[in-house]
Amino acid sequence: MPKRTPRDTAPLIATLNDLAILADYSLMDTLNCDPEGTTSGVDHAPRQVFSGHYVPVRPTPIENPEYAAHGKSLFRELGFADPLAQSEDFVRMFSGDLTGVPEPLRKTGWACGYALSIYGNEYTQQCPFQTGNGYGDGRAVSVLEAVINGQRWEIQLKGGGRTPYCRGADGRAVLRSSVREFLAQEHMHALGVPTSRSLSLYVSKTEKVRRPWYSEGSRSIDPDVLVFEPVAISTRVAPSFIRVGQLELFGRRARKNEHPKAMEELEKIVFHLIDREYDGLIDQTLSTAEKVVLLAREFRSRLTSLVANWIRVGYCQGNFNSDNCAAGGFTLDYGPFGFIDLFDPRYQPWTGGGQHFSFLNQPAAAERNFHSFCTALQPLLKAHPDSLRQLDELETGFPQQMQTQMEKMWAAKLGLEAFDEDLFRELLTLMVHTPVDYTMFFRELSAVPNDIEPLQKSFYRRLTDTTIPEGLEKRWSAWLTKWRSITESVDRESLSTQMKLVNPKYSLREWFVVPAYKQAAQGNYALLRELQDVMTQPYAEQSKDVENKYYRPKPLEFFNAAGVSHLSCSS
Repeated sequence: MPKRTPRDTAPLIATLNDLAILADYSLMDTLNCDPEGTTSGVDHAPRQVFSGHYVPVRPTPIENPEYAAHGKSLFRELGFADPLAQSEDFVRMFSGDLTGVPEPLRKTGWACGYALSIYGNEYTQQCPFQTGNGYGDGRAVSVLEAVINGQRWEIQLKGGGRTPYCRGADGRAVLRSSVREFLAQEHMHALGVPTSRSLSLYVSKTEKVRRPWYSEGSRSIDPDVLVFEPVAISTRVAPSFIRVGQLELFGRRARKNEHPKAMEELEKIVFHLIDREYDGLIDQTLSTAEKVVLLAREFRSRLTSLVANWIRVGYCQGNFNSDNCAAGGFTLDYGPFGFIDLFDPRYQPWTGGGQHFSFLNQPAAAERNFHSFCTALQPLLKAHPDSLRQLDELETGFPQQMQTQMEKMWAAKLGLEAFDEDLFRELLTLMVHTPVDYTMFFRELSAVPNDIEPLQKSFYRRLTDTTIPEGLEKRWSAWLTKWRSITESVDRESLSTQMKLVNPKYSLREWFVVPAYKQAAQGNYALLRELQDVMTQPYAEQSKDVENKYYRPKPLEFFNAAGVSHLSCSS
């Protein structure tokens, strides 16, 4: 029997005071504060922020907060005691009230500005001042950095009230979107996909805000009603929340020499990113130019791996602008995302997203974000032509590395030792023409069936259906026979075990999430917590009741249903 460690018997962090002594505010202590910022953090009206890496902001607490859920697996990893999530001072802090936090915790958080590129094209018109100086964390307020078990974590409130970057909005997040992100972050972590994490979710019992959304039974593409929804604060955790768009903001300012410290601020944010996300991978004794090239290489590796993993598990980010792309190479900002049901290469849950961010176009979107990343770094290499050339080569080589990661991923999903393009192309064609449920098909294939009958559990129409193209049943049988012959050198049981570690059984489908957030809005969190338990064990063979409820194709009534099959960015 393994020896029990102190962590197994007594959590390290049982009170907010225990957490307070681990505080270490590296961003606020080493980067530049906005010269026009206030030490009190009372800075909630939209305004231009011309320089500095962050603005001190005191979050606006939600009214009458109530505990909804906490990230149980993250609590275990951090050594937090579960009762901490419902303790009075913890609830107060992570529902936005910093006024009574124990020292050395600070009574002011911070928000950061960033630039925006959409599919590699620079924009400023989303900024209310048309300058790019008013775009950034509009409702996200970081409240703590702590070093826990040797790992630095940044803790951020989403829905923590207005900041100078709020663009005239109310700074709130509604319970609906908060439930979605809370569940998605922990599901993605359990799937083995790099992601920000969910610490806690608190909902106001009295405060509501109005949002455009969909009427009951609507098939509308755009929201057709205004609804009052409860506000919530979800607290998310990551090594940092530095975005590609953040680097771009300072890269653009340095490129245009917008103020005397522009180049210095770009260099400082890049070095801070290396310290926070690439510590141990980039030698601190190297020159700036060498560090920049190594940073780009490491980020390229992480980004290509990340997007291949997204497609492995059926995830579509929906809105993959550069400001929604973490410079640490993990999934960040679960807005109009979705997990695919019926396989469609052009699947896009967000009504405003267009095909450039659709499911199988995500590798191309990642390439455009890498272009934005490299462009932001270029001013630091102006005097180093060899390093600039290396950076260009890394950018030019992105499609090849992305393709290598994709082929490796598809081979793993199919249980192959090496990617077989002919086998794969025929499979995609069959999946589109049948059509099939993406998650269920690969899970059923992982059982290594002898014939196509078990696979039809994942088909939305039987192969005998008159609407199915003629000859498709024979093509499926031929494909399966070929697949079995290619994999025959591997023991069937070993192959099945191996494939089931790659192909999840359970996926966070939107039609599971909708009733969970609707019930939560009525004060009933049972379904939310049930989904959390199921979706944090996505590869496991769970109970028969769980299987019957959560392992099935999308019901026909949910196809084209507004807020289920597609959704706006309203949150």
